[in-house]
Amino acid sequence: MSVSLKNIVIFVTDLAKARTFYVDLLGLPVAGQSEMIIEFFPGTGATMGVSLALHDDARSLVGRHTGITLKVQKIVELCETLKTGGVTFVEPLESSPWGKMAVVRDFDGNLLALVDR
Repeated sequence: MSVSLKNIVIFVTDLAKARTFYVDLLGLPVAGQSEMIIEFFPGTGATMGVSLALHDDARSLVGRHTGITLKVQKIVELCETLKTGGVTFVEPLESSPWGKMAVVRDFDGNLLALVDR
């Protein structure tokens, strides 16, 4: 038996606002989009997506810590872009012995960690 990761989904209430955050500000590459979901990271085998929360169970998952960490090459520049775009930083960009990290909130309140290593 073989098991592999297909996708991870973050639930949102507004796909247009999600596109502004994840594509325009964060710069994630789009793998595909429909009326319900935007998927990112084409060609990597597994995708991350943002999907409209249409059911009560999904709506209860909007606006939480996702547990997702994204590795960013130019983290200082990205954080400046996010600040300019009105993104809320739950934890500002800080340096530590193991690298730089920030935690941001998307426009629905979902938390994502950004690291440079």
